[in-house]
Amino acid sequence: MYPPVDPVIIAIGPLVLRWYGVLIMLGVLAATLVASQYVKRKGENPDNVWDMLLWVLIPGLIGARLYYVFIQSPRGPEGFDRYLQNPVEIIQIWEGGIHIFGGFIFGGLALLLFARVRKLPLLLYLDATCLGLPLGQAIGRQANFINQELYGPPTTLPWGLRIDPEHRISPYNNLLAYPDDVRFHPLFLYESLWNFSGFGLLFWISRRFEDRLKMGDIFLLYLIWYPTGRFFIEFLRTDSWFFPGTPFNVVHLLAGAAAITAAVVLFLRHRPGSNVQSEVLPTGPDADSTPDTPEQEAATS
Repeated sequence: MYPPVDPVIIAIGPLVLRWYGVLIMLGVLAATLVASQYVKRKGENPDNVWDMLLWVLIPGLIGARLYYVFIQSPRGPEGFDRYLQNPVEIIQIWEGGIHIFGGFIFGGLALLLFARVRKLPLLLYLDATCLGLPLGQAIGRQANFINQELYGPPTTLPWGLRIDPEHRISPYNNLLAYPDDVRFHPLFLYESLWNFSGFGLLFWISRRFEDRLKMGDIFLLYLIWYPTGRFFIEFLRTDSWFFPGTPFNVVHLLAGAAAITAAVVLFLRHRPGSNVQSEVLPTGPDADSTPDTPEQEAATS
């Protein structure tokens, strides 16, 4: 599909700049830019989002790494056992191996704390974050291509991905059964395209139905869109731990629960006769950050 790319951009003595870190940070910055413009449109200070990044980024990365190591990584000498025998590898995040669900948990808790300390409308900032997240994820997924990870089983499809023998996991590292010309499903590409599509859809909804959306709707729509795609992609994962004798793993449970719960909540808050307030903040570049009506004042409390 593509020629191999050296994961190291430049190395000067002990200082090494890797594509993995660069692409992850580009994704983070793109997501933060989208989120800051969203809160600005809603009459909030966009600098709050950049301040929030400092609170969320490190806990999110720690959570993403810990989730991958202790929950997602395959059991055996090439995965979980390796980390137990060599604990220092747990912090070597530049070698790859982070999981967005761990980032959600730790980053979400940090976001909650940030909003509470700053006395900011939590649902608005969740909406902003989840509007930018798909774009950031789509960009960051290219790092998996550089590290030759997040690939699926063999395929004869024309977009199949070549994986070097040293990056293959069992049983695909058996070159007699899976010779060098075998190609694999590029799962990073599937998820990247799903996320790009999700960003486009959520951005369009945020503008097209701006007058009908309630604070928290973008957050709920993201929790429907992304987990649904991830649920099906997980069936092709080759680097995950699955419940014995089943094609399911922990991600299937979390993704299914998140998507179903979010869909139910979204339906209930928009059904006829729902007593959920509209929670709409002022919009537009000239919007005053001070609410003008009791409903808007309640939305910012």
